Amino acid sequence: MNILIIGSGARESAFIWKLNQSKKTVKLFSINPNAGAAELSTPIYTEKEDFEFIKSQVIELKIDMVLVGPEIPLINGVQDFLKRDPLTKKTSIIGPSKEGAKLEGSKDFAKKFMSKYNIPTAKYRSFRRGQIEVAQHYLETIKPPYVLKADGPAAGKGVLIIDDLNEAKIQLEELLIFGKFGESSNTVVVEEFLDGIEMSCFVLFDGKNYKVLPYAKDYKRIGENDTGLNTGGMGSVSPVPFLDKKLKKKIEDKIIKPTIEGIKKENMDYKGFIFIGLINVKNEPYVIEYNVRMGDPETQVVLSRLKNDFVDILTSCENQTLDKLDFHFDMKSYTNVVLASGGYPEKYEKGKLITGLDNITESIIFHAGTTKKDNNIYTNGGRVLSVVSSATKMKDALKKSYNTINKIDFLGKTFRKDIGFDL
Repeated sequence: MNILIIGSGARESAFIWKLNQSKKTVKLFSINPNAGAAELSTPIYTEKEDFEFIKSQVIELKIDMVLVGPEIPLINGVQDFLKRDPLTKKTSIIGPSKEGAKLEGSKDFAKKFMSKYNIPTAKYRSFRRGQIEVAQHYLETIKPPYVLKADGPAAGKGVLIIDDLNEAKIQLEELLIFGKFGESSNTVVVEEFLDGIEMSCFVLFDGKNYKVLPYAKDYKRIGENDTGLNTGGMGSVSPVPFLDKKLKKKIEDKIIKPTIEGIKKENMDYKGFIFIGLINVKNEPYVIEYNVRMGDPETQVVLSRLKNDFVDILTSCENQTLDKLDFHFDMKSYTNVVLASGGYPEKYEKGKLITGLDNITESIIFHAGTTKKDNNIYTNGGRVLSVVSSATKMKDALKKSYNTINKIDFLGKTFRKDIGFDL
């Protein structure tokens, strides 16, 4: 079986790592992979990574399955593009159609979907360009903190939480008038602030049946105690200690099942992952956002816990037989601490030599922003490495990750020293 993985971050490194453990005969291909993924798959290097190129590789390499990691290709319609072409329409695509991907591609669309299917979420209003005065007046009618969300994708950085009303008005102008996140901020969702603790729910859906993967908790802010700018994610843990059977049942009944039924009723062509960002407010779950793929940095701990053959799972998703599979998970605690470049998530430098990767024994290293040159590994992105460890207790797993981090070095190495602090 030939599988093409789209994406080049730590999430895709985890996909490739897990697929390589399969008992099935598989050949893995990856487009412009990082240094770690390139070691575990057949790399395809190209300057123009567009849909036409992807299609040409699917045909040339006789690809049986395309596993789409990031959201942008899905939002832009890669599934529809491949399914439309007679030469690629029989290829399995793990990822929804463009219509299904609107659950992540438009926060306004997602909010309307939740409202239609009575899925608990924060109260909100959406405003478009030209409605700045109305939007600013609305801010005056709600209590701080003020939550401003760019409607479209913004690499995990499109959510602003602001305490001061004047600052919120300034940022609203930045979004709606000056296009802080480009076209993604043509519409802005203004939400009430929900005070609780966040977690990530992952569901695999085959168009008929669904299975719930392990929950995880991630840490988005760059600074300790969840301070500073939002990033793509600086660490994660799984399982989530505060998630008991009662809360799980509420999530399944009030959120997962209505979401699945809504996707079916809207006739979305959807085979793939549904990542539901949740917040627990006094033991009541609310949806913060939908994503239409696996998350990073959560995938690294979620897949590490999965005992099933990942190829079997993805094949069952394509064949709509997920209901026939029993999923099995490692019950130990898994932790992921992300190493980032100095300056991230703002300006940062690339090309810094990474040392200490050769003799790591306590942790799994998933590469993200890395590249290999002359047998050396260099930084090549904002988030550079994920350091994943396991133990019976979360604090012992974290201790292993931090011990490993002490052995790895590169100029500007940045990481949070308090992953799991709130648990």
